[in-house]
Amino acid sequence: MRRRFLAVLGGVAMAVSLAACSGEGAGGGGDTSSAKPSDLTIGVSMPTQTSERWIADGNSVKEKLQAKGYKVDLQYAGDEIPTQSQQIDQMITQGADVLVIAPIDGTALSGQLQAAAAAKIPVISYDRLIRNSPNVDFYVSFDNYKVGVAQANALLVGLGLQNKDGSKGSATGPFNVELFAGSLDDNNAHFFFNGAMDTLKPYFDAGTLKVKSGQTKIEQVAILRWQQETAQKRMEDLLTSSYNDGSKVDGVLSPFDGLSRGIITALQNAGYRGGAKKMPVITGQDAEVASVKLINDGVQSSTVFKDTRLLADQAVVAAEAFLKKEEPKANDTKAYDNGNKVVPAFLLPVQTVYKDDIKSALIDSGYLTAQEVAAGRAG
Repeated sequence: MRRRFLAVLGGVAMAVSLAACSGEGAGGGGDTSSAKPSDLTIGVSMPTQTSERWIADGNSVKEKLQAKGYKVDLQYAGDEIPTQSQQIDQMITQGADVLVIAPIDGTALSGQLQAAAAAKIPVISYDRLIRNSPNVDFYVSFDNYKVGVAQANALLVGLGLQNKDGSKGSATGPFNVELFAGSLDDNNAHFFFNGAMDTLKPYFDAGTLKVKSGQTKIEQVAILRWQQETAQKRMEDLLTSSYNDGSKVDGVLSPFDGLSRGIITALQNAGYRGGAKKMPVITGQDAEVASVKLINDGVQSSTVFKDTRLLADQAVVAAEAFLKKEEPKANDTKAYDNGNKVVPAFLLPVQTVYKDDIKSALIDSGYLTAQEVAAGRAG
């Protein structure tokens, strides 16, 4: 890495000096308030390109910043924590003026954030909250607790226990459901799970919903790195261990479309294809095009749509405020305690998408095309 190379050339003192002044931007510590956008650089660190939503996020943030004239250093870390750390180190060394970071592990970047603070580079945590550091300046995301609430309500609607307007449905249960959660090192996974479990608790207490596997704690149901293959394997294990007596799974709470597709594959391989053994109600999140096709085909029940174009807009608004030496506008200053401080946040709304919402929510808004939905792939 360049940082290490500089240290070898000039020793620690010279490395620090170069880190503060290298690159073409103001380097965070300089006066950016009157600088031209073309003289400023925003470092954008995204976790992975294995999920289409992160590709869309990265491209959207970059395009919106470039449209305003800023230089953008966009890096994807391939779900490798050391890679993301090194990439952010390099952004700081090369004189980024603002950092926009979606962390792989929300607890793994304290050293990088300390270096950014020392260089007076503002840090915007993007969608995933960076934890255990005082050096997070702002957070842009969706209302993640409400995402979990929306997923739980979608599960209830799919089972017939609740109508879309929130009124009581005609079904009575009991229903067998299984629970999935995201990666424990992602702060959002806890908000999703808590929102869902708070919503479903009355149904568990009444016996209307039953978790036949007995796995109801987030530590038992979490999927590291949100991996589709891991979710498939866990669903296969659940079917083998808890449903080998002829009983059926009626619903699956899944917090992400990628996990949902793994779960669906496991269920299809076990014979859940129709008739007496129809596909369970399966929730999701992110409106990934492959899952939207499954919803359109009647396989997956729903997804929670988070319009990443709006999230990118807010990241740009926050970055520009910091560059003008102003405080970005927050609409939540209480909910997002990162373990060291409450991080001011701007939260965006979400929308549940069922089959009959695909056209109005996704196609008419320009998020996807009808051709992409029909094909199940972007482009």
